[in-house]
Amino acid sequence: MKILVTGAAGFIGFYTSKVLISKRHEVIGLDNINDYYDVNLKYARLNELGISKEEASEFNSLCKSNSNDFKFVRMNLEDRVELPKLFEKEKFDIVCNLAAQAGVRYSLESPETYVDSNLVGFLNILECCRNFNIKHLVYASSSSVYGLNKKIPFSTDDNVDHPISLYAATKKSNELMAHTYSHLFNIPTTGLRFFTVYGPWGRPDMAMFLFTDAIVNNRPIKVFNHGQMERDFTYIDDIVEGVVRIIEKPTNTRVNTKSLYKIYNIGNNNSVKLLDFINEIELNLDKVAEKQMLPMQPGDVERTWADVDELIKDYDYQPNTSIKHGVKSFIDWYKNYYN
Repeated sequence: MKILVTGAAGFIGFYTSKVLISKRHEVIGLDNINDYYDVNLKYARLNELGISKEEASEFNSLCKSNSNDFKFVRMNLEDRVELPKLFEKEKFDIVCNLAAQAGVRYSLESPETYVDSNLVGFLNILECCRNFNIKHLVYASSSSVYGLNKKIPFSTDDNVDHPISLYAATKKSNELMAHTYSHLFNIPTTGLRFFTVYGPWGRPDMAMFLFTDAIVNNRPIKVFNHGQMERDFTYIDDIVEGVVRIIEKPTNTRVNTKSLYKIYNIGNNNSVKLLDFINEIELNLDKVAEKQMLPMQPGDVERTWADVDELIKDYDYQPNTSIKHGVKSFIDWYKNYYN
């Protein structure tokens, strides 16, 4: 199939592109390479996909990898002129929208960025899917939509009308927008609520990277809610396995629903205490962290845990990477990447 992967220079988009290429799909990656975090990491990921920094730097110019079936274009999702041109020219079968302005805390500082990318950009994607006969739109949502829900584990049947960050609100909005387009224009859409993804090439603003980087460089780590936090930490390979299964399986074979619109949780189906996660990092670095215990941050939640029963039922999804293996893999990569 010919597949558009947006956010291809990002963490999940990079891995998804890599796996799709290995399965002989024709992949076109799109990313605006913004500076929310270190752009050199984004260029390094693209380099792994066979695209040089020089090629990737130019806006709206499609460049081809020398080594595989991957092309890349630097583009803003909210560009209402260039994005439809790309769809018209390339005639995609499937769109996997993983591009977004990420981060809960940053949404308190720069709300406009989230509106541009996550709302205007997503609407632009939906319009292109509508106008260019896309067979299936798979898109990233987030576990943050559950807000202050107390029931554990989180189920897609739970009410998600009370987000506590603008980031979460934009992700909930994406789900509502997708539902509308599925209903009005018969577009199959699948939203994936990701739960704390970590692993090699991970984002520098996420806990795994922040903790490792601070410990290695003899800085204290910030431990929010005085360590009383739990997360459904999910290894990148398990996440991408689920994403690719959904992309490759026709929507009319779903077991549980004939509806064109579907939402799934995608996580490890397990909740890990933050202090246990930190302890695993310390063991792998052979170094004890200096912990700065801090109160809960605005927009944050105490605990996440994904109920992934529906994904198991419909796609035989089986997350199986332990924290022990996942943390070691990240730290091996970190040491190698930063010499």
